[in-house]
Amino acid sequence: MSIPEKQWEVRLAKHVEDDLTLEHFDVVEVAVPETGDGEVLVRVDYVSVAAAFKEFMRSDCQIPGVPPWKVGEPAGAGGVGTVVRSNSPDLEVGDLVQSFGPWQEYWSGPAQQFIKQNPHYVPSPVYFLSQGPTAYYGMATIAQAGEGDVVFVTGAAGGVGSLAGQIAKARGAKVIGSAGSQEKVDWLVNELGFDAAFNYKDGPVADRLRELAPDGISVFFDNVGGEQFEAAIQAARPHARFALCGALANQNDGTAEHPRIDLMTAITKHLEIRPFACYHLPEQIQDWVVHFGQWLQEGKFVFPHTIVDEGGVRTAPQALLSLLAGKYTGNVTVKCS
Repeated sequence: MSIPEKQWEVRLAKHVEDDLTLEHFDVVEVAVPETGDGEVLVRVDYVSVAAAFKEFMRSDCQIPGVPPWKVGEPAGAGGVGTVVRSNSPDLEVGDLVQSFGPWQEYWSGPAQQFIKQNPHYVPSPVYFLSQGPTAYYGMATIAQAGEGDVVFVTGAAGGVGSLAGQIAKARGAKVIGSAGSQEKVDWLVNELGFDAAFNYKDGPVADRLRELAPDGISVFFDNVGGEQFEAAIQAARPHARFALCGALANQNDGTAEHPRIDLMTAITKHLEIRPFACYHLPEQIQDWVVHFGQWLQEGKFVFPHTIVDEGGVRTAPQALLSLLAGKYTGNVTVKCS
């Protein structure tokens, strides 16, 4: 395969304090790295873009166990690519691999840092870049959603929420989702198979939940926080499980109020608050991949995703801004080559 001498790389220019802009990134041209003994060179085909990246860009990143990105160093956190040079017996030229590498056109490193994937297992390499491990871990392991449950998913049109709702459906639950536009609401019901969905901007969330779940919700999968968290407490059945995945209401608007917990209601209902973070450990990824492949083959699952396929890796910063502005649905990837 033809390998150029130079590549584009996206770096963090400064840490985020308030609003995220393109000024927080630098796009620079650097040399394609060499490969040493036991190492491989990977042409990056797609990189992932996720809302959590904004938190990584803060100097005081609040995601446990995840260090903040460093100013002047490459940004990004994951992608898939093709091995184009190998000095290791573990990987061959042409192998499809996945790694947590940054927004670059080429990666180089020990073969052990790359996970070999079977390209015939899913319709496209971008399927390996889903936020499925987080969604599956949260919905199946933390919330333990299944038959007889009524599940409420906030941020349901996003990368995690769109998968979490389908996981609950595949496990036998009734699923209600919230999103920020009627177009997304229709998409959740008509394309992803949610039982019901509503636009959280159209009125009090508590009123919509009373209408759509008159007997209450038994599982709450929260990506947002704020008013929707407060409404879920009022709508919860006794012993409902709350799997807390994200807090977009505060992440996207630093002035937003934190949700106020009605402690007496939570206590008398014996609510189970289960915050979690998924580190995409090998066993978490494997749990997701096995079920994902099975559900796809059975026709029970749709992989909601958006591919930004113009401009290469240099467009990743703008893709992140567009994602945070609600312009995409599902998991977002940028095509690099």
